[in-house]
Amino acid sequence: MTAKTVLIVDDEASIREMIAVALEMADYRVLEADNAQAAHAMVVDDQPDLLLLDWMMPGTSGIELARRLKRDTATAELPIILLTAKSEEDNKIQGLEAGADDYITKPFSPRELVARLKAVLRRTTPKGVEDPVEIEGLLLDPVSHRVSANGQALDVGPTEYRLLQFFMTHQERAYTRSQLLDQVWGGNVYVEERTVDVHIRRLRKALGEAHQHLIQTVRGTGYRFSAKD
Repeated sequence: MTAKTVLIVDDEASIREMIAVALEMADYRVLEADNAQAAHAMVVDDQPDLLLLDWMMPGTSGIELARRLKRDTATAELPIILLTAKSEEDNKIQGLEAGADDYITKPFSPRELVARLKAVLRRTTPKGVEDPVEIEGLLLDPVSHRVSANGQALDVGPTEYRLLQFFMTHQERAYTRSQLLDQVWGGNVYVEERTVDVHIRRLRKALGEAHQHLIQTVRGTGYRFSAKD
């Protein structure tokens, strides 16, 4: 199971449903939004792996949202596929210049959509990002989004998972709460720095006695992930 998350943004519920069924059958996790404002909030809060974005929507258009996301450093790397009835070459160029990674003209087959989506994800996933990380028997698998300790599956919430993934791929360095908020929550999320402490506590509890020591409190600074005492 890939467990990649795809956000579908289209004001037509029937199209969202058709796409959602195809993606779920291909083992993707699906989120849905019917307008650009809701989509922007979900991009920040849920951090999907890819955005399927309808060009023509009431209010803010899909291409305007694409430009906004690409201007923001926190969301600039999010892969975007534009869905649209516009087939003229100028419109395709406009969409790609706005930052879209691909462009699919309606009507399209679900099989074509899934194939194009997989191709975009392959191109935009940096090498090594999907490699499992293991430290002292604690294993994080980015492909399946699973965490295990000495072969036993751990129940880790989505925020705690992102926090653990960041720590395990950035070991032996102390991070302030503010830095962790930027890296894990995203720069556009306005939450108290003490929120980090709450999720650190939850993560330590999820890891259990055998591995909670890996997340070290650095007094006067923040937190560090380290296998060293």
